[in-house]
Amino acid sequence: MLHDDRLFSSDTTQRAIARRLYSEVKDLPIVSPHGHTDPAWFAYDEPFPDPATLFVIPDHYIFRMLYSQGISLSDLGISRIDGKSNPTPDPRKIWQVFAENWHLFRGTPTKMWMEHSLETVFGVTDKLGPKTANVIYDRVAACLASSEFRPRALFEKFKIEALATTESPLDLLDHHKALRASNWKGKIVTAYRPDPVVDPEYIGFVDNIATLGDLTKEDTHTWKGYLTALAERRQYFKSYGATSTDHGHPTATTVDLSEKEAASLFQKALAGKLTSTEADIFRGQILTEMVRMSLDDGLVIQIHPGSFRNHNSNLFLTYGRDKGADIPTRTDYVKALKPLLDRFGNNSHLTIILFTLDETSYSRELAPLAGHYPALRLGPAWWFFDSPEGMRRYRELVTETAGFYNTVGFNDDTRAFTSIPARHDVARRVDCSFLARLVAEHRLDEDEAREVAIDLAYRLAKSAYKL
Repeated sequence: MLHDDRLFSSDTTQRAIARRLYSEVKDLPIVSPHGHTDPAWFAYDEPFPDPATLFVIPDHYIFRMLYSQGISLSDLGISRIDGKSNPTPDPRKIWQVFAENWHLFRGTPTKMWMEHSLETVFGVTDKLGPKTANVIYDRVAACLASSEFRPRALFEKFKIEALATTESPLDLLDHHKALRASNWKGKIVTAYRPDPVVDPEYIGFVDNIATLGDLTKEDTHTWKGYLTALAERRQYFKSYGATSTDHGHPTATTVDLSEKEAASLFQKALAGKLTSTEADIFRGQILTEMVRMSLDDGLVIQIHPGSFRNHNSNLFLTYGRDKGADIPTRTDYVKALKPLLDRFGNNSHLTIILFTLDETSYSRELAPLAGHYPALRLGPAWWFFDSPEGMRRYRELVTETAGFYNTVGFNDDTRAFTSIPARHDVARRVDCSFLARLVAEHRLDEDEAREVAIDLAYRLAKSAYKL
């Protein structure tokens, strides 16, 4: 199923150059500095139970497409949060539904990732569909029963050099403790995602603040104690390998309030009396505080703004968060980041990595900002746009202003473990194709393109994320 020249130009000159560049990067180790795979997989190294649990149930790219065609999440093994009418998942039936609707994914990156995973990991060469569903299911299930397909073995087979998971500050990191105690040599680190305790609109925010206080023995009902507790949890996460924080705010708003103003806003947050505008300001102050803390502990800051989370209210109330209903929004960066950049933007010892779901901002705002401020770098095409076309647009829109070296290479940002090699392969092919065009147009020498290709595939992510 997989063509050797997939994603390369049909122009013979460019294709030949892309092949040569790709040969330099295709077997490089994978650095996966930001993602959402489950650390328990690696801590306990238990077999993945079945193909549906591996591929369908954890992957919102898959079940959001199926849901858009009227397929119930319950029929895909997704549990209701109230526990009512939760079916006992029949993984073969889930897989059959997936296979019968496989045509829905034509033209999407999910199709490329899935076919790459099936062929290169499980040796499947039949096309997925209603007639082949059972045969492919049995093939994958048989593989999963083998020790060669347990999480740690696959981690090593995929040549993953380092992988970061993402956890809440309230997480005790028990899985990471178990990993450390196991003496397994695979490098799995955590990342600090403080949304539950820094977003006053997050459900359970006040209770989460109390839990934060219990964990740190700090008085988190005062502004000073609250900040101290956040900093202590950052140090705790660093002790389990964290090199970065991650912030999924609705906007890129930052502010730089006085201590008195911030403390007053915090008290209103605890009382549940913030307006939506004030909640945005509070999150903006937290971003400023987080960057300030990075001056002390060295953690890289990732800002992932611009998603209207859980847009489908009925789905959210029935099935909970992260069920494929997050929608991109327009996002301002130039004005929104000004207070933060006034204070920290010129500090070359900081690394603040910016992402967007608003592609119009790349050439207008993000590339000019990252092409100027020493503290800023651009994250790769993200989420809805980590697709071949999205990656091409990204390179075209940012390179002329920010260059390659104000970007941070690629990260896969996935919950679907077996898609990691596929996602990195797509990124490497797209970058080699882009570089090949520059070489063919005599805008870059091939030896320069070869060095850039290696940097984009491996070195930049490793350096930017301190891995």
